[in-house]
Amino acid sequence: MRRLLLLVLALIALAAGPAVAADKIKVGIMGGDAEVLWAKAKEIAARDGLDINLVVFSDYLLPNEALHSGDLDANAFQHKPFLANQIKARGYKIVPVGETIVTPIGLYSKRVKAVGDLKDGAQIGIPNDPSNGGRALLLLQAEKLIRLKDGVGLLPTVFDVVDNPKRLKFQEVDAAQLPRSLEDLDAAVINTNYAVDAGLTPGKDSIAIESKVNNPYNNVIVVREADTQKPWVPKLVHAFQNDAIRQILKEQFPGQFPAF
Repeated sequence: MRRLLLLVLALIALAAGPAVAADKIKVGIMGGDAEVLWAKAKEIAARDGLDINLVVFSDYLLPNEALHSGDLDANAFQHKPFLANQIKARGYKIVPVGETIVTPIGLYSKRVKAVGDLKDGAQIGIPNDPSNGGRALLLLQAEKLIRLKDGVGLLPTVFDVVDNPKRLKFQEVDAAQLPRSLEDLDAAVINTNYAVDAGLTPGKDSIAIESKVNNPYNNVIVVREADTQKPWVPKLVHAFQNDAIRQILKEQFPGQFPAF
């Protein structure tokens, strides 16, 4: 009887086929807040049969190259204009498949308490990459510190400044280095992830901050064009786009908002 039972169980197992292994993917993220959020996303994905290996970067230019070359299966660190500029400049065959968060960029200073206190000729640090540099200039325009040429869109440069009543001087610096450069500048426009890593709180320590209303700088999850129909893609998107991630953002990360 025991042998018969074992034979029956073996036949059932063969009929059912082999067990389906979990999909395994590598996802590139930036260090800091993203590690907390994606640790939770990894946990959620595991319940859906998706094993995520998180690869942490500190340089904005590396994750897209790693994705393009096949060292990553996806990344989640950049806003849409940055992605569009990278695709245009480098010919990457990568596309967004889902939105994650909005992190309004801010103007910070250790020398003044308000935008109006900036002196003539003040040294202002801005990111040296086209999309974030343009974003910084748009924030300065919103604060009426400068005026940009009409029709510049989301990628203005310092050459598009047509009115600069305070004669501000712009220092273009690698985005990751701006918090360290703040001591030597009158003010600097710093991406939220780098600001938070440096102990700065958006909305509290910033003297100006981008509006979150109709903000075009939604961060996105990106994969190779060839992989958009892979079964793990919707699982990856769902792992981030859920109420658990919303709750973490609300409780732990002021200045960051869900884009989904």
